[in-house]
Amino acid sequence: MANQASPSPQDVAARIADAAARANAEAEARRAAETKQELPPELGGRKGPEPTRYGDWEKKGIVSDF
Repeated sequence: MANQASPSPQDVAARIADAAARANAEAEARRAAETKQELPPELGGRKGPEPTRYGDWEKKGIVSDF
């Protein structure tokens, strides 16, 4: 096998910057395409904010995991 020269630090930095720019563009496109899902009103449900909004169930200040 032939010895390959290792890339220069400038080449590596340029490749990383290109990859970061592509990732940022993809994330921005995903955020732009994302629409906030409006939930239908719950009949007979509790008043106030959604009790599962932090990934836990909260009621009267007591939190429990699922």
